[in-house]
Amino acid sequence: MTKKTGWSLDSLVLIFSFIVVAQLLTYIIPQGQYERVPYPDNPNREMVVADTYAPVSEEDRVFLPWDTFLESIGKGLEEAQDIVFLVFLVGGVIAILRASGAIDSALLSAVKMFGNQPWILIAGCLVIFSMGSFSIGMGEEYVPLIPILITMCLAMKMDSIVAMGLIWVPYSIGWACAGFNPFGVIIAQNLAGVPITSGAGARAGMMVAFLAVAFWHVYAYARRVQADPSKSFVSHVDYSEGFEPPKDTELNGRRITILIMFVGALVLFVWGAATRGWYIPKLNAVFLGLGILSAIVAGMKPGETSRTFIRGASEMTSAALLIGFARTIEVVLSDGQVIDTIIYGIAGLLRNQGAEVASLGMLAVQAITNLFIPSGSGQAYVTMPIMSPLATLTGVPQQTAVLAYQFGDGFTNMIVPTSALVMGTLALGRIPYGAWVRFAGPLLIKLYLLAAVFLVLSVRFGSAMGL
Repeated sequence: MTKKTGWSLDSLVLIFSFIVVAQLLTYIIPQGQYERVPYPDNPNREMVVADTYAPVSEEDRVFLPWDTFLESIGKGLEEAQDIVFLVFLVGGVIAILRASGAIDSALLSAVKMFGNQPWILIAGCLVIFSMGSFSIGMGEEYVPLIPILITMCLAMKMDSIVAMGLIWVPYSIGWACAGFNPFGVIIAQNLAGVPITSGAGARAGMMVAFLAVAFWHVYAYARRVQADPSKSFVSHVDYSEGFEPPKDTELNGRRITILIMFVGALVLFVWGAATRGWYIPKLNAVFLGLGILSAIVAGMKPGETSRTFIRGASEMTSAALLIGFARTIEVVLSDGQVIDTIIYGIAGLLRNQGAEVASLGMLAVQAITNLFIPSGSGQAYVTMPIMSPLATLTGVPQQTAVLAYQFGDGFTNMIVPTSALVMGTLALGRIPYGAWVRFAGPLLIKLYLLAAVFLVLSVRFGSAMGL
């Protein structure tokens, strides 16, 4: 892929621009406020009270100084500190898990296990990679497997499109239906004021349905290419060289033990969140304990463990900054007393359309936003402060608002052109972006149609569905 010069769309630049626009809006939009009360399930957060919006009196109006957008960035980072520190800590622990070789060896072993038959390989990869995203938001961890999968798919007379689909399709579905992902659903649920990890079982059931649709799409394309190689969207690309597997991928006893501890840590936290009211500090503690025990089992020296943890945490700096900057948008709009006016205006358009239509509108907004802000955590802080109170005013359950965020953010991940991860791996697989869109575009339409059905059902039968 040719590198373009000149202006390019960068997430941090875009969010900073939104901060500036937010301050400009405070000079234009009439100031007003809703009354707020604590959430029943989360007294630490507040929810708007319907039909209580009122313009701010003249004596209570505020005028933000010109440099507020700069001063508010520190406040945004401060108010998002619990998630910012969670991102750093989880990033460091994931780096330790990867340095132990447990994750890569487990993934490679699974791929080889399912590699005898095309349909088994496709089904196995869809399940395994979606679970990685469903649990801890895995994505970058899959990149080393791309050369292996391409080699295997070519040997089975399929193509690199199928190999890429085996990774990024379940990756996107896993993010869209995530149960415990600390970089997505936990942030959104925190902002929406609902118990974190709640509804994970219902989303797991939805993920099964989405994976069935994905299997049908990927397998049909694979069979078509096997029957006629000229039908491949990359039939013109040369794959005669490259695509060697990574080294040292033996799944030994130490790595199996680490994998068992990893699963145990997830189960422990889900149990604690459901029965003991555990929250983000406990999640930090569980992950830190997992990282320390994993380093001991892997035989890593203290200095090596420290350096690995710091490296992993440092790799999360961009995500952490995006979270803090995105949080600043709400800070500016709230300090300028216009965020409730924006909510009031949107609610007025959607209130008479019904909660079902409002939920679909939320899905559309989230999907479009992800094209500009591919960071799931950053997008949550941009959209959920508006979508959560909007849900209250339009009769949309908070869990449905979170689900709309997840669907809008997750599915689009497989084709979003502003994602360095997607574009970089397409280049690694020698797949032109246009060819990938030809493959993934029709699948996205199918997934979003099913997502719309689930959103409507969650509005009407959310409690019965476990949401």
